[in-house]
This record gives sequence, C-alpha cells and structure tokens, in this order.
Amino acid sequence: MGSGLERFKQTFGMRLFGWLKIPLLASVRPSVIELSETRCVIKVPLRRWSKNHLGSMYFGALAIGADCAGGLLAMDQIKRSGAKVNLVFKAFQAQFLKRPESDVYFICEEGQAIRDQVRRALESEDRITEPMHIQAAVKLPDGTYEPVADFTLELSLKRRF
Repeated sequence: MGSGLERFKQTFGMRLFGWLKIPLLASVRPSVIELSETRCVIKVPLRRWSKNHLGSMYFGALAIGADCAGGLLAMDQIKRSGAKVNLVFKAFQAQFLKRPESDVYFICEEGQAIRDQVRRALESEDRITEPMHIQAAVKLPDGTYEPVADFTLELSLKRRF
C-alpha cells in the first residue's frame, strides 16, 4: 500500500500536475490513497467545490475522480516501462447508482491490463485503445465500501517516436 510519506509525494505530484497542466483536476483536491502496479485508489473529498445543489458530489467532480484513478495508474505503468508513450482518453461512460453524500473513493484495478496495453503500444506504430473500469464508492462506518457509480473510460496509448 505504501508509506504515508510515499502517498504524500504521490498526492503532491498529482496535484502539481493538475495545477500546471489541468487546473480543473486540482480544484477537487484529489488524494492518492493507494498506488501499486495493479491498483489505484483516489479520494475526492465532498466539499464546496465538489458539491451539487443537492449536497451530494457533482457529476463533474465524479468524472474528475475517475479520470485521476485511471490516468494515474496508466501514467505509473508508462513510467515503469521506461518508454515514451502518449496517453489520452477517447470515450467515457458512467452509470450513477446512488447519490454520494460523503467523500468518494475511485478504485481502478486495471494495472495488469494497462501494462499489457503499454507493451502492445510499444510494439506498434498504431494507437492502442482499450476500455478500463473504475468504481466510485463511499466508505461506510464499518470500513467497507458502497458503490455509488461505475465508469468505463477508453484508454488510448501511442508510442512517441
């Protein structure tokens, strides 16, 4: 799972990237809860900037959280490969299951599939596009997670020459 210092560095790096490249991403204050070869968990706090008029998390903030979880896991796999690969999302689907009325955790467990996709992108001159799945959930008092949304994003990778 990683140490507190490691998670702090990962969160700082993600927020810095947001402020420099995608300020809207940084505005929801995402935090890295877990980042490994196989899994990424991002927390987006429910606060003024992420709430809708009903007091639950705004769907735009939910989209940013899904983007962060999938994007960070993909960027980590690309970094591990040591190669230069461009990353972009080409499609986005969401199914909202329940109003999230607390902090939301975005869970992506596609590390192995992304690693394979990076390998295929490095072997090809073409763009390689595959779906990736992210679940959004709220943490219950007993420590378990209750799903509030499911996302499918099409991750598209292309080797840089």
